[in-house]
Amino acid sequence: MHPVQCRCGTFRARLEGHGPHNRVICYCANCQAFARALDKACETLDAQGGSEIVQVAQSRLRFEQGEEQLAVLRLSESGMLRWYASCCSTPIGNTMLNPRMPFIGLVHTCLDPARMDTDFGTKVAVVNVGSALGEPKPRARGFLGVCLRLVRMLAGSLFRGSWRGSPLFDESGKPRITPRVLSAEELANAKRHP
Repeated sequence: MHPVQCRCGTFRARLEGHGPHNRVICYCANCQAFARALDKACETLDAQGGSEIVQVAQSRLRFEQGEEQLAVLRLSESGMLRWYASCCSTPIGNTMLNPRMPFIGLVHTCLDPARMDTDFGTKVAVVNVGSALGEPKPRARGFLGVCLRLVRMLAGSLFRGSWRGSPLFDESGKPRITPRVLSAEELANAKRHP
């Protein structure tokens, strides 16, 4: 079991069981914009704009307290669902809109840093380096392994039907919380880096 919680401790959850997972540092412009939109870039992004993410099956996530603090934003109408704790704006994770894509990319800000290596291993893939800030860009690595583990995670969830056990989506497949979509001005501000 790995704890999942916001910085102020009002929202608490846990990851149960074991299963395929990916540990990734993502440098994409959208992950950077998510952190900036919440005014959490300093806590979330490394010096080149990377955020560490652990991808796991949503069905492993169990809420313990403060579920009412969970909020969702989208950078655009077609963007991913980006979950955060509204009490202190801690980024929690990213999901697709389709519940049959049943993984969540948990942002490191809600995970226990002392247990990351023990619970998720020391191999960290590096992706979307073209959007990294500054030069030289980080070297991409581990993308194929990430894809293979993601396929395994998705296939297992679809085969067992465990995708229906996501605490983030209701029985009809809609997000339990209505996402707020950033305005064009908010998105432009979030995409602007210092």
